[in-house]
Amino acid sequence: MNTLALSLASSRLASICEEMGGILRRSALSPNIKDREDYSCALFNRDGELVAQAAHIPVHLGSMVYAMRDIAARFQWREGDVLIFNDPFLGGTHLPDVTLVIPVFWGARPGAFAVSRAHHADIGGKTPGSMGVHRHLQDEGCIIAPQFWFRDGKENRALSARFRDEMRSPEERFGDLQAQRAAGELGAKRLRQWLAEDEVEPLFDALLRVSEAYALQAIARIPDGSYSFEDVLEDDGLGSGPLPIRVQVTIRGEEAEVDFSGTAAQSQGPVNCPFAVTAAAVYYVFRCLMPGHTPQTGAVFRPIRILAPAGSLLHAGRGAAVAAGNVETSQRIVDVLLGALAQALPRQIPAAAQGTMNNVVFGSAEDDWVYYETMAGGMGAHAAGNGAGAVQCHMTNTRNTSVEVVEMHYPLRITRYAIRRGSGGNGRFVGGEGLIRQWQVLRPCQVSVLSERRVFRPYGLAGGEAGQAGRNSIRAQRDGEWHEMEGKFSLPLQPGDVLRVESPGGGGYGESGEA
Repeated sequence: MNTLALSLASSRLASICEEMGGILRRSALSPNIKDREDYSCALFNRDGELVAQAAHIPVHLGSMVYAMRDIAARFQWREGDVLIFNDPFLGGTHLPDVTLVIPVFWGARPGAFAVSRAHHADIGGKTPGSMGVHRHLQDEGCIIAPQFWFRDGKENRALSARFRDEMRSPEERFGDLQAQRAAGELGAKRLRQWLAEDEVEPLFDALLRVSEAYALQAIARIPDGSYSFEDVLEDDGLGSGPLPIRVQVTIRGEEAEVDFSGTAAQSQGPVNCPFAVTAAAVYYVFRCLMPGHTPQTGAVFRPIRILAPAGSLLHAGRGAAVAAGNVETSQRIVDVLLGALAQALPRQIPAAAQGTMNNVVFGSAEDDWVYYETMAGGMGAHAAGNGAGAVQCHMTNTRNTSVEVVEMHYPLRITRYAIRRGSGGNGRFVGGEGLIRQWQVLRPCQVSVLSERRVFRPYGLAGGEAGQAGRNSIRAQRDGEWHEMEGKFSLPLQPGDVLRVESPGGGGYGESGEA
């Protein structure tokens, strides 16, 4: 297959993934999926190797790259099968991210898999939204080991009943799950319409070879050597912290080794990462160094070796709480890896972005509603210009939830939504600015916030200043006073109470006044 034909085929596969995402978004019931677009879709070959993806969410896609080989090999697949799982230690990320896998048959065995992963606004557990500050995985929600939701086209009714019984807003949860199934079935249909059985494997193999070649070239352009960097997570929500994350990146020709030895031990709180999440963050950074036209396959990660000590924050043991590892710790992994690579590629690497997803969850078991969102912030400045402001950064790629959608679906009122002026770090080029958002509660509920960069600011580079730290505050109706909160907390709110979140700005680049 010539270069042009291969490029067209890669684009067509990516378009199938985009169409899968469109079906998922239009079919879903929850605003978290249909408005925030908190989902990802991808295609894998028969061995579970990524061959195409849409431009969705890096932490979803990178972790699926790590997990799908094992999933593909573990089961005897049949026509009509739909596999489901969310177990972070068996291929997942954190419990709200539910993955559906549908095999694509041409002959007697599957030649591909259509996969979607979506963040469900609740997955059970002790806290509405399943994103509270807990010590154990079992407290964070319903754990689903890889198993068949449909086998030979027949529904596992016990599993469906469990999904309804253990979740808040169960009909909305189940509707989102059905939307994921529709997305996977569409992806399978499009592949079969386009490719004959004898075309599938040669095409996928060719894409894997080409993308690996791009990866080797990208790593070879990094000067050989070892580059180290350290940053911290501020706390685990239960009193432990700061928690250091240390990395040493060693480049030898066309290979990269990423070693996290010296990183903090596994924590009691929910900031731990399953190894798949750590891998996703590393993969994301290296993928950013490759040309935009590189085919989106798992082969681009073959030249990268990742070392993270078992039992550490970045390779937690089974049963550890991980709700914030996926959304917060993954961001800090990106920060330390970029900080190391900035020593090798100072003109290509930006200063630190906001370094958090600013997770906010409101919900009530009594009224049976749950609202979840993440907030944008500032990107770091770079050698060519200022950082972008008010954007989702690095490991997330979702939209905001509009004021109209929030107020139409939930007992909440948005009383302020604004750019946080002056929050970007100063320098020759200025870091992007964060946001300010305020929610007023109209009915009794519980709120949970998982955030970072409330103490340790996003670093600048080449003499640029750090971005401003974020801030969380609550104004209680009973006294009308603002009370500053920590980065991670969960507590009850009463009608009239207001939560305000100010997201961090990005770091600056270069010294101010530098020509």
